[in-house]
Amino acid sequence: MKQKKQNRYDQIPLIISLVSLIAAVLLALVKGTMALGMFTPKNPDAINLALSISAGVTILGLAVYAMLAPDAVRNFLTGRQARYGSNAFVMILAFAGIIIVANYLVYKNPVEPLDLTEDKQNTLSPQMIAALETLPEKMTAVGYYSQTPRDDAQQLLENMKVKSKGNFDYRFVDPVADPLSAKNAGVTGDGKIVLTMSGRSEIADYADESELLRAMNRILNPEARTVYFLTGHGEKDINGSGTTGMSRARETLESKNYTVKTLNLLADNRIPEDAKAIIIAGPMQPLSPTEVGLLNKYAQQGSALIIMEDPVPFTDFGEATDPLAESLERVWGIRLRNDFVVDTASATVQYAIGASYNPSHAVTNTMSLVTIFPLARSIEVSTQLSEGRSQTSLVETSPDAQAWGETDFSALDQSNATVQLDPEDTPGPLTLVAASEELATNGRVIVFGNSAFASDDNFDAYGNGDLFVNAVDWAAGDDAPLDITINEPTQRTFLPPGQIQWLAILLSSVCILPGIVLGAGVFAWLSRKRRG
Repeated sequence: MKQKKQNRYDQIPLIISLVSLIAAVLLALVKGTMALGMFTPKNPDAINLALSISAGVTILGLAVYAMLAPDAVRNFLTGRQARYGSNAFVMILAFAGIIIVANYLVYKNPVEPLDLTEDKQNTLSPQMIAALETLPEKMTAVGYYSQTPRDDAQQLLENMKVKSKGNFDYRFVDPVADPLSAKNAGVTGDGKIVLTMSGRSEIADYADESELLRAMNRILNPEARTVYFLTGHGEKDINGSGTTGMSRARETLESKNYTVKTLNLLADNRIPEDAKAIIIAGPMQPLSPTEVGLLNKYAQQGSALIIMEDPVPFTDFGEATDPLAESLERVWGIRLRNDFVVDTASATVQYAIGASYNPSHAVTNTMSLVTIFPLARSIEVSTQLSEGRSQTSLVETSPDAQAWGETDFSALDQSNATVQLDPEDTPGPLTLVAASEELATNGRVIVFGNSAFASDDNFDAYGNGDLFVNAVDWAAGDDAPLDITINEPTQRTFLPPGQIQWLAILLSSVCILPGIVLGAGVFAWLSRKRRG
């Protein structure tokens, strides 16, 4: 009786060891998710400590059990089951070792990771490899990822690190958890990558070889990129704040190595030669015909204009004509309607929601978040293409929500006024941003029916900042395609089996295979019976 009770006590260290082993396995799985970036605990050191304690208790429990029950341990190690179990254990270790070594060679080999994909989708282009191998000094990439999946970005940056011969490294930052770091880097959205070398930084808008190579080229071959904000007509102040300031827009452009200046055409009567683009941000007074003539000539000769005009009631235009709007319609095929957009997709109907983007244009092909335009006017894009010029709608209101261009401005003076779609109004979906391009000279004009979206109060809201910066990049010619070799993935189409194939599958799975097993069983039974 006493011996049985003693044996029960012997099992206690073994049970404790088993529980600790289970805890260690679970903690190891947590460590694996941490390594893959799927889970980030508040205190990683606590996970490491708990894992160490669990492993220690497991080993200690086994040692205590060996001291309390030496005969049981001896029988376990020398018995027939132990021999069979050791063979299975060796096979498991060998299989696990092969898997670990294969994964290391493919994914973690510091010399040369193996690309086992059929189309070599994880192999860098020759242009990228050449740029990485000739880096004059260390380049660092910081990926700002929060909601956007970062697996593809991490794979691409890891491939770049391996090919750089030690001159390229990367890390990731969560812009939601560390908004100050994102702001200091000039990052206005999720999924951006900031490259830094020699004190210079460039932002890649998304994880793509061409986009990263463009950013690298800007760092390696710096050149002055100067944009001018027009002044003299009550435009928004690039050094101001609030609803009339655009300091956030200026800071973001400067973080991308743009030089930002102001231009007063009324005083200078000339456009500087270094101007990559001129931005007209919400003029309160109309431009003069002379200024409009200078700007049109400047754009038609291969430069660019970014024009943001608010609805007339929110300006001091009064009954005065607007030469700039007239030239946009006459020369560039873009008409600013005399209305304001009412959008039922917004909680505040006077806020237009840019929800539909043109996927084929450089300004909007990477946009994922909606944009908001407080008190915007709608835009009409000419459907008759002028010879040598193209017009494109870039951002529109949602086709699933009711929106229209309201022409009754009296409703704006009443706090509780209601508006509805009338015959004289323009039904949606409505264009909020449009672009026009002179094909022969590459002259570019992009028009926004609103300037408040880029003010300090709204710049960081949703995709507003991204849209503004994309527009400046396009206007300044920073979207030039690179002659880069990309391995196109092979398109494979699954063709469902026909009736005959389905019949063959059904017969083989329901009749033939079970019949073979049944026949083998009957044959074995008869053979044993025949032998007696």
